Amino acid sequence: MFKRKLVSQLIDRLNEPRRFIQIVAGPRQTGKTTAVLQALEEVNIPKHFVSADDPNLTFTEWLRNEWEQARSLAKSGEAILIIDEIQKVNKWSSMVKLLWDEDNRFHVPLKIVLTGSSSLLLQKGLAESLMGRFEILYSSHWNYAECKEAFDYSLDDFLFFGGYPGAAALIKDENRWARYMGTSIVEPTISQDILMMEEVRKPALLRSLFMLGSGYSAQELSFTKMLGQLQDAGNTVTLAHYLELLGKASMLTGLQNYSSSQIHTRKSSPRFMVYDTSLLSYADGANRRRLLDNTTDRGRLVESAVGAYLLARGKEEGFEVYWWREKSNEVDFVIKKGSQLTAIEVKSGRVKNVGGSLIFKQHYPEALSLIVGSANLSLEDFLLGKKQLFL
Repeated sequence: MFKRKLVSQLIDRLNEPRRFIQIVAGPRQTGKTTAVLQALEEVNIPKHFVSADDPNLTFTEWLRNEWEQARSLAKSGEAILIIDEIQKVNKWSSMVKLLWDEDNRFHVPLKIVLTGSSSLLLQKGLAESLMGRFEILYSSHWNYAECKEAFDYSLDDFLFFGGYPGAAALIKDENRWARYMGTSIVEPTISQDILMMEEVRKPALLRSLFMLGSGYSAQELSFTKMLGQLQDAGNTVTLAHYLELLGKASMLTGLQNYSSSQIHTRKSSPRFMVYDTSLLSYADGANRRRLLDNTTDRGRLVESAVGAYLLARGKEEGFEVYWWREKSNEVDFVIKKGSQLTAIEVKSGRVKNVGGSLIFKQHYPEALSLIVGSANLSLEDFLLGKKQLFL
């Protein structure tokens, strides 16, 4: 069975002395539970695995009872407690803080692993109670290298179907694949994750924004223009808030125009970017051949694949992703890590102004420039991680 890098990362952490709660977080259907189970097979420590999927068990006393069972395993040495889908437990973070701190006081060698599909609910709980007590391992959408090795994807397969492993078995039937995307990924993320996290007054608008923004992935669209394309759209503040929620759920974000002035950056219109190209394909509703054979549509897929790859690596490696435009000059992506800056142009076949990187370098001479799709750096090599992103 294929093992992601996440598995070895978790094994290393579990073999370390007890220091932090390990949080495995990421979008739905990216294989978090599978990765945890694979890691546990390689760790020779007594373990207690429980899931909060049962709605009848998701209360804090249940959590305490399971924790006590794990503590009994730790009486003669180290043990591990794994709680799957922890965000489904009501007020979970306060109880975890209480129990973790008790173990610290009494020197109980119990290591804790928590997983959660709803990054929104996890973020809220972590911010409320557990600051300084945890580390996060991100389970991102699968990248091209993983899909190529695990599912024998071609580059075109990956561009259209993206990186949800559960959908890989369905790619021979596009209609079935699309139904899976809707019922197992898109709708549960919106209705169970986002709507459970915050009071959203216009759920239909949230769904419409996701479909519109995903269809416009790799394109700029101002909130004012969006108001004219969405029914019952409210105001630009509402749309900006809903886009922020979709971003926290790792579905859709709005990249901001890079500027050394953060005020200018925040005020710019967003360039939509999906976190996985499958979301663009699903929202567009077109068949594989039309999206891949049409130059403009393929260009959107290519640029979205590069953007999604950068978003995933940025979350894991700690860099920010922007784009840049000044008048008619633009750069597809700008990534920033500390004082390091890289401008990335994507030769996707779409008609657009060229030479943006040269103008950008005049403004930011310290920046590295990359051209994805050039003779020196193919799209495939870039998505396989064969190019260093920073100097």
